[in-house]
Amino acid sequence: MPRNKIIKNLVLMSMLGLVLSGCSGAGISTGSPANALASTGTQAQKVTITMMHLWPAGISAQQNKLVGQIIDDYQKDYPNVTIKQEVLENEQYKSKLKVLSASNELPDVGITWAAGFMEPYVKGGLFAPLDDILDGEQLKDKFVPGTTEAFVVDGKTYALPIELNISPVYYNKDIFAKYNLQVPATYNEFKHVVKKLSDNGVAPVALGNKDRWTGSLWYMYLADRIAGSDTLKRATNGTGSFDDPGLIRAAVEVQTLVDMNAFNKGFNGLSNDEGKSEFVNEKAAMYLTGTWELPNFTTNPDIRQEFKDKVKFFKFPTVDGGKGDINSWVGGPGVGLFVAESSKVKEEAKAFVEYFVTKWGQDSVTTAGVIPATKVDTSNSELPHLYVDLLNELNHASSLTLFADVQMKPGAAQVHLDMIQALFGKAVTPEQFAAKHKEAVDKQN
Repeated sequence: MPRNKIIKNLVLMSMLGLVLSGCSGAGISTGSPANALASTGTQAQKVTITMMHLWPAGISAQQNKLVGQIIDDYQKDYPNVTIKQEVLENEQYKSKLKVLSASNELPDVGITWAAGFMEPYVKGGLFAPLDDILDGEQLKDKFVPGTTEAFVVDGKTYALPIELNISPVYYNKDIFAKYNLQVPATYNEFKHVVKKLSDNGVAPVALGNKDRWTGSLWYMYLADRIAGSDTLKRATNGTGSFDDPGLIRAAVEVQTLVDMNAFNKGFNGLSNDEGKSEFVNEKAAMYLTGTWELPNFTTNPDIRQEFKDKVKFFKFPTVDGGKGDINSWVGGPGVGLFVAESSKVKEEAKAFVEYFVTKWGQDSVTTAGVIPATKVDTSNSELPHLYVDLLNELNHASSLTLFADVQMKPGAAQVHLDMIQALFGKAVTPEQFAAKHKEAVDKQN
């Protein structure tokens, strides 16, 4: 299925209904051969499954807690199985995944992103197909439509998604109130907010652009709002071009925001976590990121409740004369779980993934405040307003554009990320930015 159609499928009007009122997760099945083997208790062969993930306790406390809970439950249910974790932060994780893949020493179970990110691992024969458990009794028809398709290569599914994300602009309502600012609906109104905050010595936007995908969100939204989501998608997949006038104007606007001091000092040398701390510590008024941060703004007990009570969000504003839609989002299915093709315990690892995905879908909403990729009945749950409001936005989404660095093939994605940092650092002109992208995408296609 073409990627554009995959992403459009994610925003069918039925989607939120499936998330909010769909089938609640049933009890964990022990019907698969792997689980049947595991359930024979002390007589079963002892098995160790290695799992590598990207939710450290410090910066992803709720997700880390949920992973630990699922592993503990699994080991109790199947006492012959031991799950051994390795936990790394986002960028360290990506780097280690590359290193391990070069020597074909991937963990039995790990985390991957969809589309272009995953493709070279699949083409290299490193990920095992998971269609057998996807179509099995436990997981069949349990996913929100369109989420698993993003992990399909050549007709086979090589990972199972556990998250679904959109990217709002979070803001501190008390800072807005202090300076008598209104939530901006247009880009001109947004620039007024930026100027007012900057003039008063407050960093308008928290950004850590050393990780570069963070700055990509700003470019992608401006490109979407100015040139339209179809123009951006065509440029990204090679059927269009980054030298489109609207896309070049988006790059111009990025540098305009830099000139307006829209971002905290030193943003291009700070990691995302360092940039985020500017928002959490109330030194910056706004922060654009994915809904994977919802736990830190709702359920994480390590974040001050006084701060969490101040966090609201708004949709990225429209641009006067632009082709974009206020209900168009940058987002898509989040990370998924893969099983290594070279795993010596492949069937046991698949059984654990089946269990993990089911339990994550049941518990991620209330335990971690994460939007899952599986259908979950939340009708009887007391959920934070911020979470519910963002779920409702998914129902009104007109389109969803997958993150550029995930959608692009690795070579082009690397150029995109490098050019994003150069654009924000004013080391390239918007025209050079577009030309480098065009060259990279053409080379990959």
